Amino acid sequence: MLFFDCQPAPSPRRVRMFIAEKGMDVPVQQVDLGNQEQLGESFRRINPDCTVPVLQLDDGRTLTETVAICAYLEAVHPEPPLLGRDDYERAAVLEWNAKIEQQGLSAVAEAFRNHAKGFSGRAMTGADNHEQIPALVPRGRRRAESFLVKFNAHLDGREFIVGDQFTMADITALITIDMSGWIKLPVPEDCAHLRRWHAAVRARPSAGI
Repeated sequence: MLFFDCQPAPSPRRVRMFIAEKGMDVPVQQVDLGNQEQLGESFRRINPDCTVPVLQLDDGRTLTETVAICAYLEAVHPEPPLLGRDDYERAAVLEWNAKIEQQGLSAVAEAFRNHAKGFSGRAMTGADNHEQIPALVPRGRRRAESFLVKFNAHLDGREFIVGDQFTMADITALITIDMSGWIKLPVPEDCAHLRRWHAAVRARPSAGI
């Protein structure tokens, strides 16, 4: 296998953490998003959507979405289970991962990509250019703030998001909380459950990968 990564980007970091938690050794090739290497013809042949992460299998087939890549890695390397241990947990991990993506990660990305100068003309990922819409910045912040409050409530009495083990949902949430710092949105002081969870998960070795 070959993993196409970009060190600063949040979505590839989710896969890096997943791989690290599995204890797998997967060769990595960096893609320079800052210089728009993903838009070049060479990378377009690998992923026409011009996004990372990408997992290329030994036979040349590719997977180009984070959840799909993690599902494949879970199938070929089941231990430790990061997508749940039984039918309910597997469904709950996918449910919470989707909630975090939709309500948290996309909100932070909306605020960040429509404000940061480096994303001028590239407000959305992918092959097509999209201009920034400044009016989306405050909306993204409000959405992210709402998510933090709801997420804090969910973590009351819970060590992890689903069940009593670390899962992919925790990975997605950690990346979301860390990325919120990019828009200068700290975890509110009164979100004690979230602050406790974040400190514990941030201390895991995979978080520094």
